[in-house]
Amino acid sequence: MAGGKIRKEKASSRGAPSSNHYQGGISFHKSKGQHILKNPLLVDSIVQKSGIKSTDVVLEIGPGTGNLTKKLLEAGKMVVAIELDPRMVLELQRRFQGTPFSNRLKGDVLKTDLPYFDICVANIPYQISSPLTFKLLNHQPSFRCAIIMFQREFAMRLVAQPGDTLYCRLSVNTQLYARVSHLLKVGKNNFRPPPKVDSSVVRIEPRKPRPQVNPKEWDGFIRICFIRKNKTLGSIFRIKNVLSMLEKNYKTLQALQQLQNGSPGSTNVEMDISGLGDSKEDQSMDLDDGTDNEMEVEDGDADGEASEFKQKVLAVLKERDYSEKRSSKLSQEEFLHLLSQFNMAGIHFS
Repeated sequence: MAGGKIRKEKASSRGAPSSNHYQGGISFHKSKGQHILKNPLLVDSIVQKSGIKSTDVVLEIGPGTGNLTKKLLEAGKMVVAIELDPRMVLELQRRFQGTPFSNRLKGDVLKTDLPYFDICVANIPYQISSPLTFKLLNHQPSFRCAIIMFQREFAMRLVAQPGDTLYCRLSVNTQLYARVSHLLKVGKNNFRPPPKVDSSVVRIEPRKPRPQVNPKEWDGFIRICFIRKNKTLGSIFRIKNVLSMLEKNYKTLQALQQLQNGSPGSTNVEMDISGLGDSKEDQSMDLDDGTDNEMEVEDGDADGEASEFKQKVLAVLKERDYSEKRSSKLSQEEFLHLLSQFNMAGIHFS
């Protein structure tokens, strides 16, 4: 992966304020993920790599005391700075009051709906990484790109490719809707107060047009595929709980179609993808350890013969030898193709 490394800034011990406080007297709350960028070289590098145009409306999430905000105002037409902490909103307004930038900065407390923007540049609280990523990707009209600071391991998961150790559900979901690339490695001492982990800057560019996939169907399918990402798909789809859930969906859909005289249901699909973000995945960073967690595999019915529904499932997996493949090595195209084959067979995941 391409990208340079920002040198850690040496902290001065002469008369320096506490690492948890801004010199203006505002205390930073680590529990809220408030880690302010203090290295001007890093700030300049992020803005340069963002490719901001003079006509751009820039969305900044978590502006803190405005170190990055100032450079964004110099580069773009307007900055919409969204902050969860009202104290930081006031500090931001005070910092730029009476300057040429004051009428090009809009500071506000974080709300449910995001405003219009062309590009997003953000140093965000790491605990909201996954929900925010998919909230951005769900935003319409689509923006050009987002340049975001993430926890290093989360960033590596975003950009992981099939076969990589960190390739996971997050990688697949994000890359379905966006092109992602790693830009910079950032050491923890570039922040005040320093976080416990190193960080990375990632570029996220939404795919246009957005893939026409039912998000709930896709999410249900990918969750099953990554129950044990290093197991073969043939093994995963033989798990009793998985087969039971899919068969229940199958029978429910058949019953609904019979009530509608065999006609398919509404083709209107809810395209909200913000639900793909999982905050727990942000915090735990769990990887497949190869254990089965008491997941029982169904080898056949009591009479020794596989059920008719199980045969239907396994028949789909036989195409392109999916039954012998592992989720950890499947590409986006293969996941999309396999899901379409399941759906064509009347097997659904939501």
